[in-house]
Amino acid sequence: MTLPANPLSDLQSQRALALAHETFQIEAAAVAGLAARTGPSFAQAVGLILSTTGRVVVMGMGKSGHVGRKIAATLASTGTPALFVHPAEASHGDLGMVTAHDVVLMISNSGESQEINAILPVLKRLGVPLIAMTGNGQSSMAQHADIWLNSAVDKEACPLNLAPTASTTAQMALGDALAVALLDARGFRAEDFARSHPGGALGRKLLTHVSDLMRTGDALPCVSPTATFSDVMREMSAKSMGAAIVVDDQSHAIGIFTDGDLRRLVEQGMDLRTKIARDVMHANPRSIRADRLAVEAAELMELHRITSVLVVDAEQRLCGALSINDLLRAKVI
Repeated sequence: MTLPANPLSDLQSQRALALAHETFQIEAAAVAGLAARTGPSFAQAVGLILSTTGRVVVMGMGKSGHVGRKIAATLASTGTPALFVHPAEASHGDLGMVTAHDVVLMISNSGESQEINAILPVLKRLGVPLIAMTGNGQSSMAQHADIWLNSAVDKEACPLNLAPTASTTAQMALGDALAVALLDARGFRAEDFARSHPGGALGRKLLTHVSDLMRTGDALPCVSPTATFSDVMREMSAKSMGAAIVVDDQSHAIGIFTDGDLRRLVEQGMDLRTKIARDVMHANPRSIRADRLAVEAAELMELHRITSVLVVDAEQRLCGALSINDLLRAKVI
């Protein structure tokens, strides 16, 4: 694709770049400034949310509402039940989503959002604990809240000091700080995160076990130690795993023969027609248990530079096999 000529003059391009750099500096300063403004009230907010038996109901209008949606999603995915309720819709029925068991997190830079202030009396009558995230400690929101989180910024990144830019960045960072403190207090683990994200890469890595992906039964390319080389090749071709597993009479996997082994023997000029499985196999093949994570099988393959691993039970009997292609298809790697 050919891009059109840049309509900006050199001077305009330089100004655009200068404004970008200034925006980064202003917003970085806004986030850094939160450290000095964040004190005991933050810990109180974390304790209040931890002690609630309900959910965190996040509210905000305009750009603060967009930030609120993200904060609610982050809280929910890190172990704190949360949802976003639009303040304007709350006045027309959605307030029924809020119960006395919940905590309301209200977000507004000015603290004077008309839509939120309109429902404050109802929330107070419900007895719902209120946390206000605002840059104005004298605002209606801050004065009616049980806890005030100071999200003030010195100025917006907007050259007109009007468009919410640095203030929304600060709100986002403060919301992330809440989520991080809460997940730590809850003892939230990577496995818990994966359960909230079963469709993501982390979910696949931490929730998929070897037993979910392994080949079993007739899908396993198994041969006896005395199988002819022709039988070994036929089994490998029929089962398409790139390997043949040599199994004794007690179903123990005593060896494996792979496509790579075949190439190496051919390069050595070995006459394979007279060989049997025991002659060409690798003894003591790498194995794993069925209840292990599939990502552990991938790590085993990578460590030993192999393309398949056998699955055995407690008595070392063969119960399955896993190839690198199986892991790729399941998007574990």
